[in-house]
Amino acid sequence: MSAVPDSRRWIGLPNGWKLRSAIADLAWPALPGAVNAAMLSLLHQFDRTQWLSPDELLDKQLGQLRVLIRHAWDTVPHYRKAWGAKPDSEVNSADRFARLPLVARRELQDAGEAMRSRAVPRAHGPIHEARTSGSTGAPVRVFKTDIQGVLWSALTVRNHAWHGRDPMRRLAVLRHGVKQGAFPTWGPPMDRLVATGPADVMGMSLDVEGQFAWLQERKPQYLLTYPTVAAALARLSLARATPLPGLLNVATLGETLDAETRELCRTAWGVSVTDGYSAEEVGYIALQCPEREHYHVQSESVLVEILDEQDRPCRPGEIGRVVVTDLHNFAMPLVRYDIGDYAEVGEPCPCGRGLPTIKRILGRVRNMLVTADGRRYWPTFGRRALTAIDALVQYQFVQTAYDHVEARLVLRAPLTASQEQQLVAAVGARLPAGVRLSVVPVPSLPRSPGGKFEEFVCAVPEADTPR
Repeated sequence: MSAVPDSRRWIGLPNGWKLRSAIADLAWPALPGAVNAAMLSLLHQFDRTQWLSPDELLDKQLGQLRVLIRHAWDTVPHYRKAWGAKPDSEVNSADRFARLPLVARRELQDAGEAMRSRAVPRAHGPIHEARTSGSTGAPVRVFKTDIQGVLWSALTVRNHAWHGRDPMRRLAVLRHGVKQGAFPTWGPPMDRLVATGPADVMGMSLDVEGQFAWLQERKPQYLLTYPTVAAALARLSLARATPLPGLLNVATLGETLDAETRELCRTAWGVSVTDGYSAEEVGYIALQCPEREHYHVQSESVLVEILDEQDRPCRPGEIGRVVVTDLHNFAMPLVRYDIGDYAEVGEPCPCGRGLPTIKRILGRVRNMLVTADGRRYWPTFGRRALTAIDALVQYQFVQTAYDHVEARLVLRAPLTASQEQQLVAAVGARLPAGVRLSVVPVPSLPRSPGGKFEEFVCAVPEADTPR
């Protein structure tokens, strides 16, 4: 195992975190219950495995993969059909693993019950159903066991620990699909494991002014929300010259986080933004590094490949499709699942962790602009020019045809002719030749059923999209 400097190690929980005891009269040393003991065991191991070299991590992943692949072949009808022949029982390299075919999102949908294991190990616990939000109009059903829940909980705790959050501080949550209210604790999994401070939770029913007023009233030290919400709040805070005193950190989830949103939060509130990359199908995929703004793949839970258009592994600096294998889902094994996202491979991290890096997550293929000749672009729209318009509340760009993009704007007041001309010029200069831009004021911009919001959407019908 790689040497780990003592200064980088925390055993169990960070200093200052108070472990909850399952037995009331054994407050110290605390004696955790069975689930918390399992979480602590994982965290204790994570404390060491994060410092393994990439080769050491891959070797451990391949050992788990051999078990998962045998289980998938023996008990999942889809893989018997898709693989054709029993895979080499000694999958002992990344190259051998890469011989297995990919599983596309549509394939997962169409396979239905054939993707489920016919013999889930009893020790993995009860089976639970999860559904994606279906923001593409095509939701996915996935079945998991309690094992995924314990891993998700442990990685959530790792995330808080990595970023030095004090669980006794006040947390505010702004997101879709939550139980609203003022609560005495942060909720699971944190309050099951350690003592926490209060949490204030709000859904997405308020407009940005209402959200900002709510935050001013609650005065949190930590804010958990979507990147687009954080950006809108920061823009409003700057426009009003009104900060959020006491805020220490913004944590984001569920959407693509860009550099402009990070900068907005730094400028408005003097705080950093920490991001996580996850998916309903597989849980956590990557978490932001404690020391830098790129991401570390959570290799203890998933194996991630980033592949080019020829299904070859991308090198650092290259952008490709994200392919994920959940190492521990024995209820519905997802082996080489093409999740539909694009990301850029990062360089090895100077922090010393061997966990692979993702420099940035670009989003789904539907977030790419497509031209009539089949070329695709990750669009940029000059957000600085947009945020300079005081009347602008929210924006979204929608490609309605190969040669046309609509700038759909929610405005406090109509744009002047000069403002509209400046916006069209600034954004139009970033579009491919032959693509025109029109400005369309709208009363509101809805979020997806799962609460997510995308600043660019390609609405060119799939049948008309060149391959």
